[in-house]
Amino acid sequence: MPAAVVATAFGGPEVFELADLDTPAPGIGEVTIAVRSAAVNPSDIKTAAGVFGRNEANLPLRIGAEVSGVISAVGDDAGPFAIGDEVVAYRVRGGWSAEITTAARSVFAKPEGLGFDAAAGLLLVGVTAQHLLTATRVGAGDTVLVHGASGSVGSIATQLARLAGASVIGTTSDGGAEYVRSLGATPVLYGDGLVGRVRALAARVDAALDTVGSDQAIDDSVALVADRSRIATINGFAHGAAAGILLLGGGSGADPGTDIRNAARGPLLELAGDGRVVVRLGPSFALADAREAAELVAGGHPGGKVVLHP
Repeated sequence: MPAAVVATAFGGPEVFELADLDTPAPGIGEVTIAVRSAAVNPSDIKTAAGVFGRNEANLPLRIGAEVSGVISAVGDDAGPFAIGDEVVAYRVRGGWSAEITTAARSVFAKPEGLGFDAAAGLLLVGVTAQHLLTATRVGAGDTVLVHGASGSVGSIATQLARLAGASVIGTTSDGGAEYVRSLGATPVLYGDGLVGRVRALAARVDAALDTVGSDQAIDDSVALVADRSRIATINGFAHGAAAGILLLGGGSGADPGTDIRNAARGPLLELAGDGRVVVRLGPSFALADAREAAELVAGGHPGGKVVLHP
């Protein structure tokens, strides 16, 4: 039976265990994918921790929302897919597996020029970044502040903003400055005094995209951007709500942006396929080492997208 990682209880990375689980045959509108790479995301760790619900009846809980791989079986009415097709799938359930069966509507052809690891790590962060840009109406001629520009979501948001014709100022640490600059943005050191440093770089800031979620990032955004409907956070929901800015994602009171995110998947794969958007990769791990991978991601500085290899 194919191997899969499950959470045997609600908790930290220590709850992840490797198990042998049956893969159901694809039904109507479904395909089975032999997984080559599975992304490790903060949301996976939050799911296992019970942040999104703690129903004990769901244990053991399968983990993982995005994968790349090769189709190994096709159900009826599953669209244009055939056995042997290289694909990307998001959103799925139980992606930390050697094999999964999922709805064909969540599956897309993998561009030939995109590696399996980058493909597996693109869509969750990519659709989140696109939601940030769409909600804040980023366009040509804008100056945009991206908090956490060297991070997984922030780096994609920076690239998409540049493609939209905006100028980007990206907050980062000293160690991330060169990477942010390579994305076509102007790096600026985060922390105390950020507002003054940004004002020294730009006469105005039209929009701010917060991927960090700190109170300071939100307060600095409010100080720099006149229109609070053009400030959005994907993490700082409590402070963001008090500040009157946009809350995006799966948090309480946030806009999930389902239609925006679903529509962004195909275009993002096209952009990544021809190199206009690049996924920065971090370490990869064997499926059996999912605990170690999760601990790295939970630490907040993995150095790029972390993936598992079955």
